[in-house]
Amino acid sequence: MIMVLHSRVFVLLVSVMVLLLLGCTLSFATKDDIECLKSIKASFEDSFGYLNSSWNFNNDTEGFICRFTGIDCWHPDENRVLNIRLSDMGLKGVFPRDIIKCKSMTGLDLSSNKLYGKIPSDIAKLIPYVTSLDLSSNNFSGEIPKNLSNCSFLNILKLDHNKLTGPIPPELTLLSRMKTFTVAYNLLTGPIPVFRTTYSVDSFTNNPALCGKPLDQCRVTTKGTKTGVIAGAAVGGVTFAAIGTAIVLFFYYRKVSVMRKKDDDPDGNKWTKSLNGAKGIKAS
Repeated sequence: MIMVLHSRVFVLLVSVMVLLLLGCTLSFATKDDIECLKSIKASFEDSFGYLNSSWNFNNDTEGFICRFTGIDCWHPDENRVLNIRLSDMGLKGVFPRDIIKCKSMTGLDLSSNKLYGKIPSDIAKLIPYVTSLDLSSNNFSGEIPKNLSNCSFLNILKLDHNKLTGPIPPELTLLSRMKTFTVAYNLLTGPIPVFRTTYSVDSFTNNPALCGKPLDQCRVTTKGTKTGVIAGAAVGGVTFAAIGTAIVLFFYYRKVSVMRKKDDDPDGNKWTKSLNGAKGIKAS
């Protein structure tokens, strides 16, 4: 009886400890997510007041951030951010680096706003678990970061309608889960890498210097080819000039030779006189 009682007490104590540990873990996660949203709100210029009117942090009830505009949580009563959807809210600013505090986030949509600057070169460190990233219809500039290839869970990547420059990083072809990819209406250059998934023309259109399937074939304009053409033309020109000079010299010397012969025999009959002279010699 005593042993059974001690056993039940032990189980109870263990259960209490586990609950305390879980509570601490969840509370830390909750604090991080709340700080994440606070920093996002502070970093954006909220032209239409969507965030100012909805994102009220003067509340300490469980799950209160799940009622914010554009925020999805893993559970309605748990302050853990699943998705951030802030499309077409007139937000202005740069990509918020403190989004790294939303450690459980799997979806980010900041499309159709007025965001500018470069996409962070270490973006995979900021949003490592995203399956969907939509930064389309903004004013992002600079190159597409190669580091995006480390967002290995990406299924959807939309970067169209920005001012992105440079080539499409070949490293993006490593994203084996990616089904949707759009970079249309940018300023991208160079050949399109060969992706595992076949994307339509609409994914790449309106990048004047972009080429390769499914767009027009890339033209061969490498430096080596140009150098070879120039060198070939130079050699051909020299050869032609040499042949021309040789022909001119040939006819010149032939003319000089003929003139010399005429000077030695101005009447053109010296050879006949030699023959007459030979006939006039008598044998003794």
